[in-house]
Amino acid sequence: MSTPTTTHLARINAADTREAVTRFLRNFLAEKRREALSSRTERLPDVLLEFLTGGKQIRPVLTVIGWVAAGGTGEREPVIQAAASLEMFHAFALIHDDLMDNSDLRRGRPTAHRRLAGGERSPEAERFGASAALLLGDLAFTWSDEILHRADLTPGQFAAVFPIIDEMRNEVMLGQYLDLRDTGKLSDDVDTALTVNRYKTAKYTVERPLHLGAVLAGADAETLAACTAYAIPLGDAFQLRDDLLGVYGDVDRTGKSTLDDLREGKNTALVALALRAASPRQAARLRRLIGDPGLDEAGAEQVRDVFADTGARDAVEEMIEARYRQSVKALEEAPFTAEAIDALQDLARSATRRTS
Repeated sequence: MSTPTTTHLARINAADTREAVTRFLRNFLAEKRREALSSRTERLPDVLLEFLTGGKQIRPVLTVIGWVAAGGTGEREPVIQAAASLEMFHAFALIHDDLMDNSDLRRGRPTAHRRLAGGERSPEAERFGASAALLLGDLAFTWSDEILHRADLTPGQFAAVFPIIDEMRNEVMLGQYLDLRDTGKLSDDVDTALTVNRYKTAKYTVERPLHLGAVLAGADAETLAACTAYAIPLGDAFQLRDDLLGVYGDVDRTGKSTLDDLREGKNTALVALALRAASPRQAARLRRLIGDPGLDEAGAEQVRDVFADTGARDAVEEMIEARYRQSVKALEEAPFTAEAIDALQDLARSATRRTS
């Protein structure tokens, strides 16, 4: 392992990475605004920039960490551009996810389809907002490709990057389909809930960004395997934390309602664990309340009571802790640079103990 240097530490600083990615995306979308077909389409880059503002940018940060972990040196800008392409792809995924979930809030602001509907709730305005958001998500997907193709990568880097990007896209789309298919069909099958989480979020959030950065540095099979050993348990823990925040989070911190997942009938590990341990009366209450589009805070509190009484909430916390420890332990034998290991340890702590 290499000895940490000031140069490496500067490259791996999360705040610096977020700032660089945000600056790139702001400039890219300003360019798209100038190229707009007419004054009526200038709005779309503006809405997308607003949507991108305020995100955690965990994927870009992990891309840079993966690059440093595999011994990356030299100019950072191509790595930042590749990282920015992931953030743009993430915007696509969230815009479509909010549309499918009919969510009102994202990061404390109106979701893209609500924003594009102009705040109106008439059938015509909502139909326009949904259709426009679908197209905006498609634009974000297209622009994520454009950003990556315009990065100053070598032919060898391009050849290594695109199989990872293709696999990531397949995983997140199929995971989203499974989530959509299972929503509203409550089950006590914890393994199925975890599988959906892994493909919809875990691999896409942690494993593939690390892989992307690592192959940009010329990583070998051993290094990529070490990325996976760290990433999979952490990605699982990240989504489990998200499940808890979706029910117990502070909306001022998460920027998202604590009723959406319950109203949609999301079949999370938390729900599955509660159903598995519930009495017949408790199970009937969960099935009556979860998935009710009119669920109010009083009903949600009844659901939370069952989660507590069945031990489901505590069980999810234990699952998060076990996966956090597994992830950090994987770093003990990882052939990463020392500064990358430090950064990955810090990220594991923050990702699993976050409140937003």
